[in-house]
Amino acid sequence: MALTIPIIVMVVMIIMQTILPYVVKRTVVFGVSIPDQYVKDEKLLSYKKMYTLWVLLISIIGLVLYLLWALNGNLAEGTQVLTGIGITFGVMLVSMSLYFYFHAKTLQRKRDQKWVEIVKPVKVTDLNVRLQDEMLPWYVFLLPIIITIGVAGYTIYQYPNLPDQIPMHWGPDGKPDSFSAKSPLSAISMLAILFVIQIMFLAIMESTKRSGIKINATNPTASKVRQLTLRKYSSWFMFLISFLITALFSYFQLTTIHPGFFQDAYMMAIPFIFLLLVLIGTIIFAVKVGKADKNNDFPSVSGVSDLEEDEEYWKGGLFYFNKNDPSIFVEKRFGVGWTINFANPIGYLMIFGPIILIILISYFA
Repeated sequence: MALTIPIIVMVVMIIMQTILPYVVKRTVVFGVSIPDQYVKDEKLLSYKKMYTLWVLLISIIGLVLYLLWALNGNLAEGTQVLTGIGITFGVMLVSMSLYFYFHAKTLQRKRDQKWVEIVKPVKVTDLNVRLQDEMLPWYVFLLPIIITIGVAGYTIYQYPNLPDQIPMHWGPDGKPDSFSAKSPLSAISMLAILFVIQIMFLAIMESTKRSGIKINATNPTASKVRQLTLRKYSSWFMFLISFLITALFSYFQLTTIHPGFFQDAYMMAIPFIFLLLVLIGTIIFAVKVGKADKNNDFPSVSGVSDLEEDEEYWKGGLFYFNKNDPSIFVEKRFGVGWTINFANPIGYLMIFGPIILIILISYFA
């Protein structure tokens, strides 16, 4: 189990990193906005292929070396897991280095070819696009919260029967490996952390729902389909993650209340199933959104570019700083999903506020 989990995570990470150039927005190449009529430029296509080949090659070498090292050595489970995590972060570091290299190459190609200077700047607005938005309503995210409240109530009812040592952390095998003395706070600390996570997901979902829907002038149809698909499936994906985390934490809480209720086989399998569902969901989400605007039937508009060319607001094509944009979250330029508007302080509060609360709960429990 200790070797299986890192390998699965590494394989999924390799898949995600290698397909990244092909699942981003149609008119974005390595974080640089490109007019639709130039997205199939031979140089840009070669940059994508080179990135994918290098990331795939380095990742496979890292994975093979890790397998040979782990299988031929009599190593502790913790050492195997930590080494697997280290190699995963190493591959991600290499992929990010390659990204910045090709980001610079793409930016230079755009300037040299004067793709923006030789076209007319245009702004496109669709007043009816929000009527087609299929994001989940906010109250759907109350379901996991209701489950948490119910489990918390049951925990309070069973408090006299709880063990003197409350589990605080579980290992890869699904068994507790860290404990804290029994107290009212330690008894529900995990549920309190879960509640904070659920509120964070609810706030992020509502913020993304209120974010602007930007239509690209060079291919309005493709960009609208992409935006609507991203919004729909990101809300479903966030709900799935929230629900799975709720199920996992509730399971751990019930094993604390009734230690012998679940067999050892289930205790090992449930965290593994949770991880597997999250990884599968991540791949499906990325592919669904990634292919949404890649249909060649979407008509391209020649001779125009976006009036609001926002290259200046994207630092390195990854970090978005725009004080004039009220959106808290915007679509990523490299990857699939959302990133925060770093010029909006509410975004920091929504991300770091829950982290601080979780640290405080863990410290005082």
